[in-house]
Amino acid sequence: MHVRQQVPDQLPVKSESSFVNIHEYQAKEILDRFGVPTPRAEVASTASEAKEIASRIGGRVVVKAQVHAGGRGKVGGVKLVETPEEAKQVTASLLGTRLVTNQTGPSGLPVEKVMIAETLDIKDELYLSIVIDGDIGAPVVMASTEGGMEIEQVAEATPEKIFRVAGDPLIGLTTYHARDIALALGVPAKALRTTTKLVTDLYRVFIENDCSLVEINPLVITKDDQVAALDAKINLEDDALFRHPELGGLRDSNQQDPLEQRAEQADLAYVKLDGGRVGCMVNGAGLAMATMDITKAAGADPANFLDIGGSADQARIEEAFKIIMDDDDVEMILVNLFAGIARSDIVAQGIVAAAKETDAQLPMVVAMRGTNAEEGIKILADSDLNITGAPDLAGAAVVIKQKLQELEGSN
Repeated sequence: MHVRQQVPDQLPVKSESSFVNIHEYQAKEILDRFGVPTPRAEVASTASEAKEIASRIGGRVVVKAQVHAGGRGKVGGVKLVETPEEAKQVTASLLGTRLVTNQTGPSGLPVEKVMIAETLDIKDELYLSIVIDGDIGAPVVMASTEGGMEIEQVAEATPEKIFRVAGDPLIGLTTYHARDIALALGVPAKALRTTTKLVTDLYRVFIENDCSLVEINPLVITKDDQVAALDAKINLEDDALFRHPELGGLRDSNQQDPLEQRAEQADLAYVKLDGGRVGCMVNGAGLAMATMDITKAAGADPANFLDIGGSADQARIEEAFKIIMDDDDVEMILVNLFAGIARSDIVAQGIVAAAKETDAQLPMVVAMRGTNAEEGIKILADSDLNITGAPDLAGAAVVIKQKLQELEGSN
């Protein structure tokens, strides 16, 4: 066998470029187009539609809330029902609610659609996914006999049960490698050929749609030795969507945090972080990560990742500041700028304009170095805003600690 059994120190992850998450029913439609076997299923937006679909499929079905998060089954987002009427009732109880899972944060995500899927007589559950491994610069197929579990748990508890095969960027995934994966999964002899084809077709899904992740968990073997993708998760590479205009419409903005939606429209790289107190405004992804680390080291949690980019103009700076201000969790703002293309004076003007427009009263810690740093610092100093300057990131950490102590003392 050519399958590499490996104990990974770290599972491969995608790069910092953004991706588009899509719903399970949309992922299933893509899999169907590429010949990957899936259970019969349709999507419903009303309880009456759910009843009609359940009747067509056969009565006994699974109702699955469509949200961009895992862990749905643990909180009632996936339910087995015995009749179309019960499918209607369960759908009515889900639609219009917000599903809170371990991946959504406390506010949850809105349930606007459900998928009605046929049930299968399952004999075994397996795991199969494809992701980019940045270390080797190639797609990697990961497979495990531990289907139904989160792959991170498998990697921690039983890493020897994860099999990895790298696809060649030019040749792709050969049929014999796909067969080796099927053998490593221990599928019955009757299902060996269909599983081999499934792995090959899944690799085509990944490559031809410019995906950053394709995950089937679980991949099931039925009691009559048929193989099917019972649950599917697909992430599309945002930077490659210009090649796939037909996929751009799959984005569901209602599943995004409202602040993240605003940031996307303003061409800002922003991610809301739950429970953070310090809003961060930084230029450059690496510097943003370092700023988040130093914030954590100072005894506070960052409220966001925000990279304004190297070519941000004053309008974009103003919107970035307003987004941070509109986060109710933020108690303090940290601006860490290493100016190159993005000039310090332009950033400072944007901050002052947005702060005056929003009547910002929050304390700010600002570290500016690089192009026009002296001008930027002067603009902020003359603004009458609650700003404390810092010579560098280490100095900013000291000031953050002091400000946090002051805030806690005042409370």
